[in-house]
Formats: sequence, structure tokens, C-alpha cells
Amino acid sequence: MDHFERRAGALCCEDVPLGRIVEAVGAPVYVYSTATLERHFRVFGEALRAHPALGRPLIAYAVKANSNQSVIATLARLGAGADTVSGGEIARALAAGVPAQKIVFSGVGKTQAEIAQALLAGILQINVESEPELETVAAIAAERRESARVAIRVNPDIVAGGHAKVETGAAASKFGVALADAERLYALAARHPWLEPAGLACHIGSQITGLAPLEKAFRRLRQLGDGLAAAGLAVPRYDLGGGLGAPYFQQPDPPGPSALADLAARVFAGAQADFIFEPGRVIAANAGALVSRVILIHQRPDGRRIAVLDAGMNDLVRPALYDAYHDIRPVITRAGAPSPYDVVGPVCESGDTFARERPLPPLAAGDLVAFMTAGAYGAVMASEYNSRPLVPEVLVRGASFAVVRPRGAVEEMIAREPLAPWLGGG
Repeated sequence: MDHFERRAGALCCEDVPLGRIVEAVGAPVYVYSTATLERHFRVFGEALRAHPALGRPLIAYAVKANSNQSVIATLARLGAGADTVSGGEIARALAAGVPAQKIVFSGVGKTQAEIAQALLAGILQINVESEPELETVAAIAAERRESARVAIRVNPDIVAGGHAKVETGAAASKFGVALADAERLYALAARHPWLEPAGLACHIGSQITGLAPLEKAFRRLRQLGDGLAAAGLAVPRYDLGGGLGAPYFQQPDPPGPSALADLAARVFAGAQADFIFEPGRVIAANAGALVSRVILIHQRPDGRRIAVLDAGMNDLVRPALYDAYHDIRPVITRAGAPSPYDVVGPVCESGDTFARERPLPPLAAGDLVAFMTAGAYGAVMASEYNSRPLVPEVLVRGASFAVVRPRGAVEEMIAREPLAPWLGGG
């Protein structure tokens, strides 16, 4: 469910017409709904708390999905933790009000500086993804004479995810340690004087639309945990990752948080552990839309209509990167039968195409359209390619809205690039 609805013919975010936001801020612009963010987080939490077998579940919002400070702060005020994958994301989470004891740090390429940053902040745990990384964390912890809480992230060799580029649990993936090595590394951490093994973790992909691969991964993780317990090694936490799919339009609806919670409770019954879940897309995707203006309609001799927008692949890269589908809705619908349009952006790349032959109501230059389900992996993956400034982000709450990231400027881009001294720079 989202809070983007038509009122008197105009597409609105909660109680604010999208056209009013464009009048104030310009287009293109990302718009987020507070009510949707809050509802999705609460539904997820209620599903988990319905199962005592899941202990004290922590919802660690996956910051990479949408790292806007106001989005993180909205969720932090509801009790969210943060799943982070860089030192920058740790800093963002802390700045937005996420307690350090609710922050998890994952990623295959943590630098020494980032590991030290995580230890200094006192975060909940570092999810270790290789033996060399475990050695690095141990060395830094020993040098600081400070215990480091680590979980071993396991690669369960399971293919899952909506696209090959978002699979993270297959054997060929760069993420996590092989199951065959996990028990040894966990025992190694338990013997080290400056490491505290906090549990096991896994994450097998993104935009997962069926529970079967998750169940297989959970069962392999449970089997590993039971083996460790039998060897006298406690497993106080299981980090079950994220990846639950969001309901993109014209695709089968993925299972909801209740189904995921039921599965986890069934697989881990009697485990006597706490659990971490790392939803990102399922929280943020339907909470956001990218609003863009039609620059022109170009009609080819063969009758094909091309709608050229002011938003490009640098603003929303998912269609170019993943062949992702986003529902496209006119902000004000014109009368007339739908007809097919190629919907493209202004970037000088053939890949800057959002849709081919998409049936849409009549469009004209100056019309506004909204790309739906754009709250996750939208603005956060944007770039300044073609020297196009980053678009603004707006957060709506009821009848109010605020710019939570202003539009960039070409002058700012140029100012960040001083000329070399031999070219006349200072």
C-alpha cells in the first residue's frame, strides 16, 4: 500500500498534489510519503512481534535503499536500526538518530579506517565476510584493546533475487564465507581474546518474490547454528538479512512480512536467539515517486511516439541497469484512449530509455508524469552524468512538505573541480 492517490483528478502524495510540489521545487523531483514509510515499518514490526520464537527482533533498515537523512530519521523515531555497508552509511545512521547499538555493518570491502570507525562508534556487530577480513578486525580490535562483536556472514550457495545483478547468495557471488568454512571461522573468532562472536548472518539477494529460496537459506543457517551449539559455541543472534520484494506494478505480488515472519519462526523454533531483519526496498520503494515533466513528444514517420522527459537515467538508473519496470502515471490525466509511447530521458545514451511502447493516456509537452515505486534505489543511485545536477528530494507529511535535499547546481559541480596549477588554478 502507498499514499499516492488521485483527488479531483490530480495525483497526490498524502494530502499534497504533486503539481503543487513541482510549482515550488521544479521538476524532476523525488517525493516521499511519511505515512507510507511509517506504515510499512509498523506492519513489518507487528509481523515479527507476533512470534515469541523470534526473541527481540531488530529491524535494521537497509540504508542503501534510500539514505536520505529525513527518511532514516523517520524510521529511527519508530525504533529502526540500520543495516550499513560503508563508513559513510554508519555516519548517516548515527546523524539521523539511530542508536549505535542498533547498527549492523556489512560489506565485502571494509577498510581499516571503516572498521576502526565502527568500533569507535560501538555498533551492534560487524558482519564479517571473509577470513582476511576477520583477521583485520581482530588486529584492529587488539591494537585498540577493545572487543569487537562479529557475526559470520555465510554464503549459503542459493540463487535468489529479481535480477542476476542483485543476487548475493550464490556460490559465485562475492558475498560471505562458504558454508564449509563458517564453523571454523566462528570457532576462530571464539578463541580470539579481542573478538566476540555475536552470531551468524546471511543475505541471499534483493527483490525476492518467493519464500522457497529464503527457507532453504534459513535452514542451512539453522543447521550451522545447531552444529556450533553442539560444539559448545553459543549463537546468540541470527541476522536473516533482507531482500523481500516490493510490489512493483504488473508483477506478481511478493510474500509479505507476515509470511516471512511465519517462515523464520518455524525454521528457528527453539533456537533461543535474537533475530535481525534488514528490509530496505520493501519499506521505501512504494513510499516514493519521481515526478518528471514532458519536454516534447516526438512522432516518427512510422507512427511511433517518443515522450522525452526532463528526468534521465542519471536520476533513475534502474530501468537501464536492471531492465526494471516502473509504473508511469500522468499527474493530470488527459481525456482520450491510451496509446503506446517510448518514454525516454535527455541523457546522451541509448540506454536512457524508461519504457518501450508503454500504453499511456495522451501526453503533451509540459505534462507531468510520476514514476511510481521509486523510493528505493532511486535518488540514492543517482549521478551527475552529462553534468546534470542531482534532483531534489521532498518529504511529505499530511498536508505539509519539505525539501530534504535541495536541487544541485552546475556551479557547485564546477566549484568542486579546481583547475591544476599549470592550467591557471590557485
